[in-house]
Amino acid sequence: MIREVDVSLISDTVMRLCIEANRELPRDICEALETARGQETWPTALSILDGLIENHTLAKQCSAPICQDTGMACVFVELGQDVHLNGSLREAVDEGVRRGYGEGYLRKSVVADPIRRVNTGDNTPAMLHIELVPGSKIRITVAPKGFGSENMSRIEMLRPSDGLDGVRRFVLGAVEKAGPNPCPPVVVGVGIGGSFDQCALLAKKALLRPIDRRHPDPFYAALETELLDSINRLGIGPQGFGGRTTALGLCIETLPTHIAGLPCAVNISCHVTRRKTAVL
Repeated sequence: MIREVDVSLISDTVMRLCIEANRELPRDICEALETARGQETWPTALSILDGLIENHTLAKQCSAPICQDTGMACVFVELGQDVHLNGSLREAVDEGVRRGYGEGYLRKSVVADPIRRVNTGDNTPAMLHIELVPGSKIRITVAPKGFGSENMSRIEMLRPSDGLDGVRRFVLGAVEKAGPNPCPPVVVGVGIGGSFDQCALLAKKALLRPIDRRHPDPFYAALETELLDSINRLGIGPQGFGGRTTALGLCIETLPTHIAGLPCAVNISCHVTRRKTAVL
C-alpha cells in the first residue's frame, strides 16, 4: 500500500524541529556536561562548565536559543519507499526552515552566494540529505550547525599504507589544530571510507548518533573510546582554558572504499550539538 503524505506536514514538522533543536540540548549532551563537571578539578574549567550548564538550562526554561549562532539548518530525511509525497520535498523543507527561523526568532545566517555573500534573510536553503529506506515512514532530523565549529572540520585522503595509525594521527591532529576555536568541550564526528564526498557526509552523520551509544562493531567501538581518551589528554579543556574534558564524545561511521584509498573526515561540533528528530 502506498501512503499519501501532504508535504505541508513536513513543513510543519521541520518548523517545530528547528525551534526545539535550538532551544533544548539532547539528553546525552546534557548528561555528558554533567559528567564532565563531576570529574573536573581545575577551577577555571569548573567555572566554565557551570556556566555552560546554566546556559542550556535557562535556554530550555525561557524558550530561548542556547547559542546566538542558531546555525545552518542541516536536515536529514529518511523517506520510506512506500510513501508518495503530494508536493515538493525540497520546497516543503525550506518552508519549514523559513517559518521555524522566523517564528522562533532565530538568527538567519545563510548567504545566497559564497562569494557575493548576500543574506537570504530566512536561513534557507537548508542543507538537505535524503535517503530512501524501506517502509512507509518518514524520519526527519534537524541538526542546526554553527560555523565556529564547522570551520574546524577537516578531510584527508589518506593512503592505505597510512593504516590505523594514520587515522589516529589525523583525527587527533584535527582536534589539536582546532584548539579553543570550536568552543570546547566538543563532539567529534569521524567518517572513514567511501569516496571524498561520502566521507565528509559520514562525519556529519556521526554527530547524529547519541554520544553514549557506541559503534555496533567492537573494533570501532574500542577505537572511539581510544580516540576520545587521547583527545581529552590534550588538555585543551572547556573553552581552551585547560582541564580534563576537551571532547564530550566521539562517534565513527564507516563505508566500504576503493583499494587505493583511505578517506578520513573529521566534523567537529561545539558543546551545543543540536539535533531533533520526528517520525511521521
